[in-house]
Amino acid sequence: MPDGDPVPVSGELPASALDGLGERAFGFYVHVPFCVTRCGYCDFNTYTAAELGPGASHRDYADTAVAEVRMARRVLGRPVPVETVFFGGGTPTLLPADDLGRILRAIDEEFGLAPGAEVTTEANPESVDPDYLERLRGHGFNRISFGMQSAREHVLDVLDRRHTPGRPAQAVREARSAGFAHVNLDLIYGTPGESDDDWRASLEAAVEAAPDHVSAYSLIVEDGTRLAARIRRGELPMPDDDVAADRYLIADELLEKAGFRWYEVSNWASTEQGRCRHNLLYWTGGDWWAAGPGAHSHVGGTRWWNVKHPAAYARRLADGHSPAHAREVLSDADRRVERLMLELRLDSGFPLADIEPDARPVVARALGDGLLETEAFKAGRMVLTLGGRLLADALVRDLTA
Repeated sequence: MPDGDPVPVSGELPASALDGLGERAFGFYVHVPFCVTRCGYCDFNTYTAAELGPGASHRDYADTAVAEVRMARRVLGRPVPVETVFFGGGTPTLLPADDLGRILRAIDEEFGLAPGAEVTTEANPESVDPDYLERLRGHGFNRISFGMQSAREHVLDVLDRRHTPGRPAQAVREARSAGFAHVNLDLIYGTPGESDDDWRASLEAAVEAAPDHVSAYSLIVEDGTRLAARIRRGELPMPDDDVAADRYLIADELLEKAGFRWYEVSNWASTEQGRCRHNLLYWTGGDWWAAGPGAHSHVGGTRWWNVKHPAAYARRLADGHSPAHAREVLSDADRRVERLMLELRLDSGFPLADIEPDARPVVARALGDGLLETEAFKAGRMVLTLGGRLLADALVRDLTA
């Protein structure tokens, strides 16, 4: 975990963080750190039963998360309508649906869910069935995100994914039958051994499943993962950046033809309502409280992160202490950079008027190189072209150098 600055035992925030609270969109993230097995590419803060050790359990987790929700209300000092809630992991649906519902109810009791609030959970396709999905809907969940990753079994094997290739489409149908208005499928491209045909098959299977949202991410090899070890030993080749760029172009072409429109570099939705409002809150400078071990929160320019291990997390809350490990107060310059980095990835783009004078030559070059939409530029906004999306990170680096 980063060192950062110490956090008071009470979790009290700087006055600057609370300034304007409620004027910005506010959401809740709930991290559920449990998995049946650890995927070979994953470096998230997750634990299998064998890794969990004493002092933490699936059985008690909902009570512990509720305790942090209650603490959040005390720290923030007043209820703030919650526009979005997102349960991520790990695999949140390893907990009973009633436990997830109990955490959601605590958020509603302490803060109040805004009318029409978006409530999402991530799920592995194998971790739910029709009864479970109906229970989630009964508790107020209205969006679900399934980790599909690929439709090809040999690609799933490299990723150490455990579901069968046809199960995600079946899970989408079950979610629709249970009344979920919005369903996302997550895909990964660039896995060693994946071909263009494999990737097209995955996209086609995702489209045929009829979600209203698709996320597609390039595989990143993280240090310390089994995948990184296999590549280091020469068992698998390192993913190729040029191949990843080609796969992105394939994804955009196929998804656009199927009626999905990109709205963030890695995300496509078939309708305006299908866009993930929780992620948009992150990308547009909102506030969020993130409950759970290792979870990162942000309120009013103050960012903090909880202790990583579920046992340490549970122990602190049982003692009435904040589970935060450390925090940082972002400078105005930090916040400007983050705003540019995030908003430029959106189809709404970034206002030209807010570009620093020193960066204007970079903007002019990007326009000349075809990385920015000409008509949007004339209207005073920087919006990435398809080629610009491929180079978004490099462009942000140049703009903030």
